[in-house]
Parts: sequence; structure tokens; C-alpha cells
Amino acid sequence: MAETRDVEKIYSTDDVVAKLRRLADALESGTSFRIQIAGERIRVPVRAQFSIEHERGDDEEEIEFQLKWSLVEDDDEDSDAVV
Repeated sequence: MAETRDVEKIYSTDDVVAKLRRLADALESGTSFRIQIAGERIRVPVRAQFSIEHERGDDEEEIEFQLKWSLVEDDDEDSDAVV
């Protein structure tokens, strides 16, 4: 079983633009992809669900783009785009 991990990494605008552009291409083409976050490479399968969350507090707002999938399901996809 994979170890628990909860990290948040700040990236430059150029890095975020490049990651989002490649992510959009993978979502549009229906392919799985890999993304590196804080030094760890993660494979996101096509079956991942995409959601957008908005939170508002007294002194800040937050928008999260989230991809979520089960680790239980077997995934035999061959094509990966690198994000």
C-alpha cells in the first residue's frame, strides 16, 4: 500500500501554464498522463474524475482543481502524456 502523502507546492506562473496546457491536452485526447509534484511522479489514469472547488473565508479565497481516482481499479492504459 502507498504511504500517505499531503503536499502543496508553489510553482512559477510559467510552470503552471505548461502543466495546465499539457493536462488539458491529455484530458481532451482521453489519455492518461504523468505529472511531477514536489519531486514525485504520479500517473493519473483516464478514469480520474475532475472537479473544481471554491472556498471563501474572512480574509482569503481559494480555488482548487482536483483529480481523484481509486487505487483499487486495475488500469491497463498504454498511452501517457507527461505533464
